[in-house]
Amino acid sequence: MDGELILAFSAGFAGSEGDSDPGCEGGGDRITFQDPDRYQWYDPTLWRAASTPDDLESGRFQFSVHEESVPCEHDDVIFRPDSSFRVSTDSALSSMPVRTVSIMEKKFSREEEFARYLQSSSGKLQFHGSGTVQVTNRRCSESSGCDCGNTANHEWICAALHRHSQCPHLECWIPLTPIGHCCGICGAIVSLEYSPGFNVESYRNRLLHLFLSLASYGGVRMAMSKVPRPQSFLELVLREDESEIQVVLLEEGSGSKAEALAWEIMKDIQSQGSSLGIVKGEVHTSTGSHGSGPGGSVDGGMITGAVIGVLLALVGLGSLVVLITRGMIRVPSLSSLQFLKMDSDLDNLGDSIDKGFDNPMFDTSSNLPADVHGLYSGSEALKSISITNSGIHFTNPAYDETDFTA
Repeated sequence: MDGELILAFSAGFAGSEGDSDPGCEGGGDRITFQDPDRYQWYDPTLWRAASTPDDLESGRFQFSVHEESVPCEHDDVIFRPDSSFRVSTDSALSSMPVRTVSIMEKKFSREEEFARYLQSSSGKLQFHGSGTVQVTNRRCSESSGCDCGNTANHEWICAALHRHSQCPHLECWIPLTPIGHCCGICGAIVSLEYSPGFNVESYRNRLLHLFLSLASYGGVRMAMSKVPRPQSFLELVLREDESEIQVVLLEEGSGSKAEALAWEIMKDIQSQGSSLGIVKGEVHTSTGSHGSGPGGSVDGGMITGAVIGVLLALVGLGSLVVLITRGMIRVPSLSSLQFLKMDSDLDNLGDSIDKGFDNPMFDTSSNLPADVHGLYSGSEALKSISITNSGIHFTNPAYDETDFTA
């Protein structure tokens, strides 16, 4: 059961249970062994997920996002007893916790026992890599579900997926990318804010029997899980809950039936949400439309845009202050701004001129201190101002006035 054959270079072997089939005597077919280290623990194409062992045996597999298509922290991992395997445990983390591991019909539920198996000759052949599979025997104790725990290995999961195939071509206008998924989808995403009375398995069964069992929604697949909630600036300040329930509705093609199902789910939330433990729901579709169920919601993009606008304004104002302080930009003084009047105001200059506030540089000699001398002291200050039909000007002593007026 756990033996191994080690073949030297150019060696060969043959085995037979009796008479060979006609046409197989020649042995002319060429067989090439593939790389035994090509299988990765975080490759979502290698695993099949099911809710129960019976579903696993009957082939009723469960659709999930890519992060949850590989073993999560509270999953039972089963390697088929009638097949051999060798899997790389390379990981971004040193340990890879799971609930239990079953190999060759033996179930490991204790960490010490499984650690001893990993050190055996079979264990070393079957598991290799930088990470270590850790058996915790812990169930998810939260009725709202538990986070999968594979977020740190998202890049490893997507890289392993893309080694086999690229993301499919999509027909919808605005593809959606669910949290924990490596590719865009056509369909809809329903995000739920829940209360302590919410039960994720009960709600999953409700949607399966109430909606997905209908022929009108045939071909629509659903994935439901607890995921980290994208935090907007306002939510970070208010320190709101960091998780939400994500319902992914995927459909081949344009995703129109999945979008219709999402709006039906929103209607059900509006009428029965309080009894189901749902505080608020929000739907996003691949056509770009979105809405929210009881309680409403504020689009995080709007908040982000407003915050960015305020920050840009503050940065611009700060830059302007710095330029003015360094003298790179000159701001007109208030006294000079007072002379920017229309020509029609010149008719009133004969009566009196409002001097505003006293400026010792341009005041009369009677108001000047005795010790103030210079170019613009006394009557010389008034000579430096000329009133013409085109406005009021300051005479520059560096230029001849006759040349200027000529």
